[in-house]
Amino acid sequence: MTHVRPHTTAIIPVRIESSRLPRKALLDICGLPMVVHVYRRCLLAERLDDVVVATDSEEVRSVVEAHGGKVAMTSPEHQNGTERIAEAAEALDSEIVVNVFGDEALVNPASIDAVVAAVQDDPKVQVAILVNPFSKLNSPSDIKVVLDENDDVLYLSRSDIPSSSRTPNAPMLKAYHIVPFRREFLLDYATWPPGRLEQIEYHEHLRILERGHSIRAVHVESSAVSVDTVDDLEHVRRLMRDDPLLPRYRGPFDD
Repeated sequence: MTHVRPHTTAIIPVRIESSRLPRKALLDICGLPMVVHVYRRCLLAERLDDVVVATDSEEVRSVVEAHGGKVAMTSPEHQNGTERIAEAAEALDSEIVVNVFGDEALVNPASIDAVVAAVQDDPKVQVAILVNPFSKLNSPSDIKVVLDENDDVLYLSRSDIPSSSRTPNAPMLKAYHIVPFRREFLLDYATWPPGRLEQIEYHEHLRILERGHSIRAVHVESSAVSVDTVDDLEHVRRLMRDDPLLPRYRGPFDD
């Protein structure tokens, strides 16, 4: 009997006034707004059936739709992107909803497929996240991850974990924010109040761990960079110029 994969939609949460780099979703990278790069790279993933941008900004909506994208308008009151995609997911029939952070301009479609497979192919997995090797120290904008022996997440932190104080150059893993949820689990998440550690670390996925649930980690080798600062933006612009995926989705009228 042929296995039918559950219908899967990527939702890209976007707010116009990000705290560290305002209006970053609309900043130009090689002729396209950042959010359009993310959207079109999601379209290249084989395990996604649909892609939607979730935003409270009419300006973002206008830009995405002008570039051929789909948009769901959401409340401006959400505390984080996961809550925003949960609102958009209420109107979907998809069994799996993938949170693709809107600042992952270099997201690799193969990485999306790898983490989505962890949920599509294992009914016990409710939520998963990508992790990749990381060595940059003292970088609070990067979320570090430690795992148990089953590759489930033990903790996520803006601090360097595990510590190098007794083990020099302790190997680290960084969260690469492509996060597939089973839809019903996502809708439950949105009803929970923010967790204590979530508020301390200012990272929304700790709410899942604080409630006693598991997050499955999927390892990839990736040089993708989340754009949180001006330096990140310039770095991504340099990398994008030679990115092999760009010609696959940048059209003749995008300049």
